[in-house]
Amino acid sequence: MADSTSSDSHSLDIDSFSPSPQEHIIRTRHGSISVSVYGDQDKPALITYPDLALNYVSCFQGLLFCPEAYYLLLHNFCIYHISPPGHELGAAPIDPNYPILSVDDLADQIAEVLNFFGLSAVMCMGVTAGAYVLTLFAMKYRQRVLGLILVSPLCKEPSWAEWLYNKVMSNLLYFYGMCGLVKEILLKRYFSKEIRGGTQLPESDIVKACRRLLDERQSLNVWRFLEAINGRPDISEGLRKLQCRSLIFVGDMSPFHSEALHMTSKLDRRFSALVEVQACGSMVTEEQPHAMLIPMEYFLMGYGLYKPSKLSVSPRSPLSPSCISPELYSPESMGLKLKPIKTRISMKI
Repeated sequence: MADSTSSDSHSLDIDSFSPSPQEHIIRTRHGSISVSVYGDQDKPALITYPDLALNYVSCFQGLLFCPEAYYLLLHNFCIYHISPPGHELGAAPIDPNYPILSVDDLADQIAEVLNFFGLSAVMCMGVTAGAYVLTLFAMKYRQRVLGLILVSPLCKEPSWAEWLYNKVMSNLLYFYGMCGLVKEILLKRYFSKEIRGGTQLPESDIVKACRRLLDERQSLNVWRFLEAINGRPDISEGLRKLQCRSLIFVGDMSPFHSEALHMTSKLDRRFSALVEVQACGSMVTEEQPHAMLIPMEYFLMGYGLYKPSKLSVSPRSPLSPSCISPELYSPESMGLKLKPIKTRISMKI
């Protein structure tokens, strides 16, 4: 990669930089946790946290396979993919005698991960259950979070319907493992009906790949994470006290669409924005990753990252710049000095 100090921006070829992850197993007070590190650790840190039963491969590869998003993130950040306990590739079953962690324990684990790598403040990206954990982390450790990029986030305690639904899935996981019914419930959680297919439409390749990855999960490890998320408290009232900017994505077909709208209503509107993606389920990162690109560019402008020549609406995104509060992308010193990037990728959307 070219020396980042030589000019304000650089051109990169799609094949010029393909990092391999550094895998770490970090011991914390609440057990071991897996972190996969991509990129130069001298760069600012972006941490990710996936949804239930997923890891970074099954939750974020769609976004990182989008070349423009890939270089927007990798050129400016070192990415630390945190897997929920026992969700990493090749994970062994967690000792059944080990206590089930709470969502507070999971948030505290993240702080210990930052301590391990010597990170002071980070950008965060999470999906649904992972978005809840990262939001809770941001509320508990306010000085350590620069910004939140949340996809189909949760913030309220489970409704009776969700609680019962999760309890059914929890019992199936505990007694029958990652059976066909559990996989169908999870796929419905992640994806829109069109992507899942049916009698008239074939199942998409994205869903087929996710189904195969679910087969590799340790069912009792998933059960533990589900128990933690199903016991989560309502954190709505603390959201306005967050000291960081927030960018929320949600598919209009997500079962958590109303949750995202509720969360947006509780955040300080001067420093938050909502992007509703049409014809999409919860995992915008997999179904419609290009819809995330332009909003992320504007969001990161406030950190000195992306400065387009003129503000214009992109067909890759349903978001108009006029929908974003100016404070969200106005120049402001927040401890990061990031660089704009030009790619040689021509995307046809």
